[in-house]
Amino acid sequence: MFGNISSDFGIDLGTCNTLIYIKGKGVVLNEPSVVAVERGTKRIVAVGADAKRMLWKTPENIIAIRPMRDGVIADIESTEKMIRCFIDRVFPRYRFVKPRMVIGVPSCITEVERRAVEESAYKSGAREVRVIEESLAAAIGADIPIREPAGHMILDIGGGTTEISVISLGGMVVTSAIRIGGDEFDDSIIKHIRSVHNLIIGEQMAERLKIEIGNASPDKMIDKMEVKGNDAITGLPRRLEVDSVEVREALRDPVTQIIDEIKTVFGKTPPELAADIVDRGIVMTGGGSLLRGLDKLIQKETGVPAIIAEQPELCVALGAGKYFDYIKGADLTKNIYDRLNG
Repeated sequence: MFGNISSDFGIDLGTCNTLIYIKGKGVVLNEPSVVAVERGTKRIVAVGADAKRMLWKTPENIIAIRPMRDGVIADIESTEKMIRCFIDRVFPRYRFVKPRMVIGVPSCITEVERRAVEESAYKSGAREVRVIEESLAAAIGADIPIREPAGHMILDIGGGTTEISVISLGGMVVTSAIRIGGDEFDDSIIKHIRSVHNLIIGEQMAERLKIEIGNASPDKMIDKMEVKGNDAITGLPRRLEVDSVEVREALRDPVTQIIDEIKTVFGKTPPELAADIVDRGIVMTGGGSLLRGLDKLIQKETGVPAIIAEQPELCVALGAGKYFDYIKGADLTKNIYDRLNG
């Protein structure tokens, strides 16, 4: 009875950003997964973009934290408060029927971590909660015909994890997730700048470098950007100009690990499905897939076309929001098949 009048939420509870999709409205929220709380009382001071601007800049009585790490909940209480604040922005509490929620999570999380996600969603006001793998949600969100008897490879690069899955007939045949993503890209840039130039930069500066001039394969144009930080020896503020070639070198290790994992998944994939993937290509989703030149490098290293999905950073939220319709369609297809086969 409630299914026809309640709202269906799709949530991409990401390490870097949280996205909420509401059926019939689309993606209604895309905010950083950051919470600022008052020390001692743990009273919420700010959430999302407002809280992110406070990272590393708060006075002693306020602390800004990221409750998600490596795609899983690191701080249950703060995550619950964050989800509740986000939902209150897009869904009024006075609604009679509570929403159903589908949340995309990495396949590498433990059962305890999965239950923590469910618990946080229920406490934030959900009537029903489903937790599904991010790659499955991303495939649905990218409108890939995964119910076909054919192989499709999804590469979802998020803030904390990268997940590679081969899907056929609506299920995952092979899947692997590694705890490498956008955060690891930022950390690699921070470490490189410090070791090569003795300059300490923050996470936000490293993220800007990655977004503005970050790249995974050589390009004709060499971009440059000025960074600011503290001298590791003197402690004094200093400026430095960095080019895109140096950023590519800084990102070499995490990018190589992702490509090695793709090759490992191919090694576990049945030959018939691998042949399908060669024809259809690797579909890339997640914000990390927007790293310039990454698709070209993957194609060069694997020999398989790599295609970036339309709006890749939204795919998990879109797929999670469409999940109930997806399983309804799958049940209908099964019923027709059963009737035809007696």
